[in-house]
Amino acid sequence: MKIIVTGGAGFIGSNIVDAFIENGHDVTVVDDLSSGSLDNLSPNAKFIKSDIRDLAIGKVFDENKFDVMVHLAAQMDVRHSVADPMFDASVNIVGTLNLLQNCIRTSVKKVVFSSTGGAIYGEQDYFPADEKHPTRPLSPYGIAKLAVEKYLFFYEAVYGMKYVVLRYANVYGPRQNPHGEAGVVAIFTSKLLVGQEPMINGDGTQTRDYTYVGDVVRANVLALNHDSSDIFNIGTAKETDVNVLYEKLCLASGSSIRAKRGPAKAGEQRRSVIDFSKARKVLNWEPKVDLDKGLRLTVEFFKTKKSGGGR
Repeated sequence: MKIIVTGGAGFIGSNIVDAFIENGHDVTVVDDLSSGSLDNLSPNAKFIKSDIRDLAIGKVFDENKFDVMVHLAAQMDVRHSVADPMFDASVNIVGTLNLLQNCIRTSVKKVVFSSTGGAIYGEQDYFPADEKHPTRPLSPYGIAKLAVEKYLFFYEAVYGMKYVVLRYANVYGPRQNPHGEAGVVAIFTSKLLVGQEPMINGDGTQTRDYTYVGDVVRANVLALNHDSSDIFNIGTAKETDVNVLYEKLCLASGSSIRAKRGPAKAGEQRRSVIDFSKARKVLNWEPKVDLDKGLRLTVEFFKTKKSGGGR
């Protein structure tokens, strides 16, 4: 297949690109490098630097005639979306619509969209949340992801373009960016390896569903060959609180540094965990890397990167 991967130089995107290329697909990556890095990118992928809001991106679609778009490019910082909802919407809604209009114009057959299982449900009524759980996002980021899901329904109804929405839990693993607010595993790991004290906000009992990036990659590979339009949670259905996560990372990194404690972040969800039963039944997908192993693999990657080795 000829596949365009937006945000393909980023943490999750670059891992997906590697798998697509390994499976023999022709991959073009579009990324503005605002959070991604060329260091992540396979030399076998074609790279085009572009903002997804740029109307000139239409030329990329015209010249390549893609079969599938895998869309990961996003303003991904929940807290930044709260501080600047207009910027978040300009990237995550308007930018996505720019891409979708080009998909329709050039007869792209399918879109695989990276949505959020962590932010789209809001404060949950039950645990873990399945895809039928009410969607009550508490941030502009979550609202934008939900809006795109609704637009995809529209584009199929009107134009017949298929889609698969993958609602990720909290993804972690090699290549995650430790700079910024997103990615607590990467932030903690990078600090522990240089002897700095990480900060735990609040009492540390807030929970998340931590899902290894390699498992997320497999979900995207399976989505390519799924014939009908649908929405799937991609998570582990297991809650881990921040205090436990920190202790596990200390064990994996061989560190005994005590974390600093800071004030709780306003509006932060207390619990977030999602049910992957539908993905197991329909896509034949389930998580294979447990948290202890995933954290070890992540720490090994950061150690190698720190010593100047590997991509």
